[in-house]
Amino acid sequence: MASEAGAGLPPAILLMGPTAAGKTGMALAIHDQLPVSLISVDSAQVYRGLDVGSAKLDRETLLRYPHALIDIRDPEQGYSAAEFVADAEQAMRSAAAMGKTPLLVGGTNLYFRALLYGLDELPVADPEVRARLARRAGERGWEALHRELAMRDPESARRIRPGDAQRVQRALEVLELTGKGLSSHHNQPRLPRFSSLRIVLTTASRQSLHARIEQRAAAMLEAGLIEEVAGLRRRPDLHADAPAMRSVGYRQVWEHLQRPRDVAGLRARIAAATRQLAKRQLTGFRKFPRTLWYDSARMATDAMVIRQAARWIALGAG
Repeated sequence: MASEAGAGLPPAILLMGPTAAGKTGMALAIHDQLPVSLISVDSAQVYRGLDVGSAKLDRETLLRYPHALIDIRDPEQGYSAAEFVADAEQAMRSAAAMGKTPLLVGGTNLYFRALLYGLDELPVADPEVRARLARRAGERGWEALHRELAMRDPESARRIRPGDAQRVQRALEVLELTGKGLSSHHNQPRLPRFSSLRIVLTTASRQSLHARIEQRAAAMLEAGLIEEVAGLRRRPDLHADAPAMRSVGYRQVWEHLQRPRDVAGLRARIAAATRQLAKRQLTGFRKFPRTLWYDSARMATDAMVIRQAARWIALGAG
């Protein structure tokens, strides 16, 4: 268990929030006013070619507002929380070396938690166990294995969707290798590894957030999300179970291209999946202590957040 000074990492601002809440615009506004270096905390934006569906900034904007950890993997590759932590630590130290405060912005709760509190000491992947679980899934289906997980580790099963094959497999693998569920490992007490200003940006009204999500789903389809996924599907080594293609939006469009239906129905499915994602994100962010919450729908919020960040930096970053 590391102390705040133990990791040797510089103080940082964590700008967190659910999808469509306005985090990107806020990050750019902070960048315009304060000496910060932007670091993306987004499990989809790490992949090259996942542009429309991940709400990635366009090339011109990224040149003006460079973000670390965007476009660092091909979509056929995996990208683990451990890899993110290593990359983020390097980006934070680089920012500090330039006299800037790291500003980590995104919605991937797992990445934020792993960076702030450190990774759980879990066993490395065991190919034999994974192959055995995959064979069982082939015979019975992943939903059956999820029911097994629910009996053996109910808390983990509540956090993992029955269709999330990768996470169901990992949870059962840890059970077999350690005799304890993932939830037992995750519940170990932790202290932060570095000083941070933790901000959650969302809308106070659930209806307002849902309306933004509906608008984003429609805008992504209008901007060419179907065509983007069609191009990705032509990559010979990319498949539906690749981590990149399990991202919300990409998964629904991939399925749509396999069994085409009306676009209005596709838009509704993307919006519904995004609402569920936002709910999980908010649940996760509520577990972060000493966190300041701001309503992104309020006109004065940008100025309030910038003032808060400026004071925090001026006081020595925590």
